[in-house]
Amino acid sequence: MRGNVVDLAVAVVIGGAFGAIVNSLVKDIITPAILNPALKMAGVENIKDLAWGPLKYGSFLSNVISFIVIGFSLFIIIKAMAKIQNLKKKKAEEAPAAPPAPSAEETLLTEIRDLLKNK
Repeated sequence: MRGNVVDLAVAVVIGGAFGAIVNSLVKDIITPAILNPALKMAGVENIKDLAWGPLKYGSFLSNVISFIVIGFSLFIIIKAMAKIQNLKKKKAEEAPAAPPAPSAEETLLTEIRDLLKNK
């Protein structure tokens, strides 16, 4: 796999997980925190019956924990991929290339040299 493809995949996964955190922050924490006091001042007594209800810290923390687990999992996967690529590079470097076979001209010159030595 090429590095750019992996980088893009990681960015999409992390972006989706972070988007869930932001949505949860707005939907479960910020909106109820702003609307509940405003509704109490307006005279609405039974806020729990309304759709936004009380602050939902548990849902927000659940999304944060999911993000951390996803990030750590991706970190482990990318680290393993890097080790595998490094091992492949080392094996390629360790295997020395066989010396090229001598050309026909070199072979002929070597035979002539050997014949001249034997005389």
